[in-house]
Amino acid sequence: MPGTVTTTTTELPDSRVRVDVEVAPEVVEAELKNAAQALGRDLKIAGFRKGHVPPQVVLQRVGREAVLDEAVRRALPGWYEEALTEAHLNTVGDPRLNIGDLPEQGTPLSFSIEVGIRPPAKLGNYKGLEVGRREPEVDKQQVEEEIERQRDSLASLETVERAAQNGDFVVIDFVGKIDDEPFEGGEGRGFLLELGSGRFIPGFEEQLAGASAGDERAVELAFPEDYGAEEVAGKDAVFDVTVKEVKEKRLPELDDDFAAEAGGFDSLDEMREDIESKLKQAEERQIEQEFRQAVVDAAAANAKIDLPKELVHAKAHEMWHETAHRLQHQGVDPAQYLRLVGREEEDLVVEAEPEAEAALKREAVLAAVVEDAGIEVSDDEAFEALREVAERSQQQVDEDALRRSFERAKEEGRDDVLREDIALRKAIDLLVESAKAIPVDQAEARDKLWTPEKEAEEKSSKLWTPGS
Repeated sequence: MPGTVTTTTTELPDSRVRVDVEVAPEVVEAELKNAAQALGRDLKIAGFRKGHVPPQVVLQRVGREAVLDEAVRRALPGWYEEALTEAHLNTVGDPRLNIGDLPEQGTPLSFSIEVGIRPPAKLGNYKGLEVGRREPEVDKQQVEEEIERQRDSLASLETVERAAQNGDFVVIDFVGKIDDEPFEGGEGRGFLLELGSGRFIPGFEEQLAGASAGDERAVELAFPEDYGAEEVAGKDAVFDVTVKEVKEKRLPELDDDFAAEAGGFDSLDEMREDIESKLKQAEERQIEQEFRQAVVDAAAANAKIDLPKELVHAKAHEMWHETAHRLQHQGVDPAQYLRLVGREEEDLVVEAEPEAEAALKREAVLAAVVEDAGIEVSDDEAFEALREVAERSQQQVDEDALRRSFERAKEEGRDDVLREDIALRKAIDLLVESAKAIPVDQAEARDKLWTPEKEAEEKSSKLWTPGS
């Protein structure tokens, strides 16, 4: 609920701030009542139907302090977000939260947040920068590899009367046992397996090489220690396998008929030209992304930005948390991912510090360009960006509902993040439009040239020590 908190911001050393927050007494009391109602739905008290215990009765039975503790726990994330919005901060890393004593009735709740913030940048030259840009090149081998991939997708499987070899498919029935006892998930019938694909447990496919239809084999192996199913991980198993069929993959002939079937082309040459064109377009998009980032990095190299080590480490942690969230969204447990790669979370965080430092520099210099160039974001630009987000997430967009949502976000100050994202992209556009693309080898040769400025910079860096 907007306007429920008031904030006071104090700058601290090393790009950190402390935000002192007060939550209005009436807001605290409202959350107290909500918490009491929620608790009342689960309490059984004589004289009241379950789920209908009044808040005042809950407060009498449970105690104001216990209910208030629950209310603060439930409401704190929202108050925290509102406080940061109110303070207009671009935070870096996880905050340190300090909550004082629970307030008496009629007094505000006080807490403080200490958190890293994006450091300021003192801009150097950022217009007309000369930056290396490579030319798009499509290797003929890439074209042939794509053709082979499409041939593989149109391949047929034909039963053969011979022993299976690597690259063949076998149709198998199998039953897996540990200590002579079948285990869950260890049985299959009519399973189609490609030898050499690595789909099964290491050692399984290799032991079926040379098998023919009708053969029975006992495949002995050990499950990896980090196998997904804990009940079999690290254990020895025996699979009784019956080979039902051996199938050979037959690729279509590399001719005009294949081109017509693969993509409706009149000839194989036309198919090659189309693939080459699409690969070139993809390469050009990649080059454009590289160039845009290189231009921002060039502007950052000309700027002065103080980046405390703790802030860089905090940013690296933030990046890992984003990666972990993406893994979860893809159905991968981050803890399991760490076990699979054999690394600790802190190892990955430390390795990400150079990338985190570069990201902080880019953000800082772009924010400074926005201010220096007076870049603004209109309501129309912000609304169109919101519309694009909505269209990517759903098929149909209710224009009126989206407009109401946008106006509400403006009133509550929740449009700042959207506007800043647009402003930063406009800053990149400004840098790129004024930049001059030069050959990559010319840019690399220029960077190696000696200049008085470079010598002065190197001398200064040798004189610098932590804390100076």
